[in-house]
Amino acid sequence: MFGKIKPVKIRSYSENRKYGIAAKDVKELLKKACNLLLVPLSGARVCLYEDGTIVTEEFFPTLADNTELVLISKGQTWSGVVCDISQLLNTDRHADSLIEAAKGLLSDEKSSKRRKILTDLLQNLEDRSELESREEDEDWFQGVDSRFKTKSAYMKYNCESRIRGYLKELDDATKSIQKAKVRAEFLKTSQSLAEMLKTAKYNGCYFDRTEKQPDRLCTQEGWFTCQGSFDEKVCKSLHSINPYGSREGRIVFSTWNLDHRIEKKRTVIPALLEALQNHRSTDINLNYFYQLLFTRENLKLVHIVCHKKGAHNLQCDTKKIYNNATKDLKAKQKPKVKKRRMT
Repeated sequence: MFGKIKPVKIRSYSENRKYGIAAKDVKELLKKACNLLLVPLSGARVCLYEDGTIVTEEFFPTLADNTELVLISKGQTWSGVVCDISQLLNTDRHADSLIEAAKGLLSDEKSSKRRKILTDLLQNLEDRSELESREEDEDWFQGVDSRFKTKSAYMKYNCESRIRGYLKELDDATKSIQKAKVRAEFLKTSQSLAEMLKTAKYNGCYFDRTEKQPDRLCTQEGWFTCQGSFDEKVCKSLHSINPYGSREGRIVFSTWNLDHRIEKKRTVIPALLEALQNHRSTDINLNYFYQLLFTRENLKLVHIVCHKKGAHNLQCDTKKIYNNATKDLKAKQKPKVKKRRMT
């Protein structure tokens, strides 16, 4: 096997174009490859494109004909296909040519799996998140009411609509209240919470990338990251999306949820109803219930896959349900247990 001329495909570290070379050993291969790719011979090495394994003189004869190799110079390392992916993620230099190449491959591709990969690649390469107005990116605004002139304005409205929906669910709970007195107190509480929410502009800032960093849930470019299910600190799948980048991204983002850790219907609203059975609305700690129902204190943005719809089994903090004056009064009204004198 040693000394036999072997044809291989070689490319440089930074370029994708491959060249055919034939050599009888690694020494000859390095000399020809360095001359062809204009790489200094001193310190140069050849490795497998697939996984970065260095090709030695002993290993060379075992290679199959036309094996794909990479020529690396002194100081460079190649860890396999992942290097190409890394370079793709870190540069926009070839974005236009990549888009055209991906479109060409997609038109001829028969494999459903590869078509999905190419479609996802195109969606990210054709990212138009830097565009903001309707005039700049008309496609993004297809199906969006004409009163919205910017992406940020629509995304803010989108968030407001979700939060308003939680307020409506609170109002709907009055239908289940039988006692008129309790219903009246519940309505007062609901109206007070509505005023607080109105003052906060329905927390539409969460989806608005033009807002300041502590208030928005996305980056300045519009990227959102899944915060993981209610019982996890982070998303294990590292889901992310930029609804500002394309119309498809905007539509897919509508499937992401603002999930209540302490559940709204199962826990928060019933706890509020129970508290009002024997107390006035003024006795209730409105700030606590406002945080549970409408803010990031209790809301997590999650990908639909991370949205667990089973019971969360998390309860409200009983120490925070009533305001301080009411808690002090309840403590005073608590009957004292007399100690019996031992005889």
